[in-house]
Amino acid sequence: MMGRTIFIDPGRCIGCQACVSACRECDSHRGKSMIHLDYPDEGHSVASLPTVCMHCEDPVAPCAEVCPADAILVTADGVVQQADTTRCIGCANCVNACPFGVPKIDLQAKLQMKCNLCYDRTAYGLAPMCATVCPTGALFYGTVEELRAERPGVQVADSFTFGDVVVSTGVAMVVPADKVQWPVPGGLPIVEVNGKAVNEANSGKGGGGRRVDGKGGTR
Repeated sequence: MMGRTIFIDPGRCIGCQACVSACRECDSHRGKSMIHLDYPDEGHSVASLPTVCMHCEDPVAPCAEVCPADAILVTADGVVQQADTTRCIGCANCVNACPFGVPKIDLQAKLQMKCNLCYDRTAYGLAPMCATVCPTGALFYGTVEELRAERPGVQVADSFTFGDVVVSTGVAMVVPADKVQWPVPGGLPIVEVNGKAVNEANSGKGGGGRRVDGKGGTR
């Protein structure tokens, strides 16, 4: 998990779409929102879930790993950038590789588009646009210590299991303490997200992928 990041709290989302409207106003993709709301139990519940890029850390950015044009960069602080428009060939490999179903192909531009954590803001210490307008705090930007100081008792899920693959993420989900089951084999908590058990593992792992070294280069 990143030092300062977005924490998604599904229990606080009221589906107002203020985050969607704010995202459309960003200069880097004006008119198009890189965040959307999912309705996990549509037809039976009004529950909604803000969906943004989870900025995968381990394995590092599956979307970047499968890009044949090397168009997706990962910054030194873990932000998975939107595809470079001068390199993206619109092949949709990244769309198919993402375990969270986040990247989309703009059919008109034939380019990949996704959330880049408002890097033009967060790189200078500002919160992402979506987090600044959320009226209920369903999108919280800060450190895990700041989150827990403000919301005692919550737990954070920053690792998710897909089959036999565990994906650790830079963005995390907020889970009430009563949804965490202790103890579990191996010492890793299990949390429930939308009624499903999800393993929360240690996200302090390394990984491969193309990263920006903070000086404009890559490694």
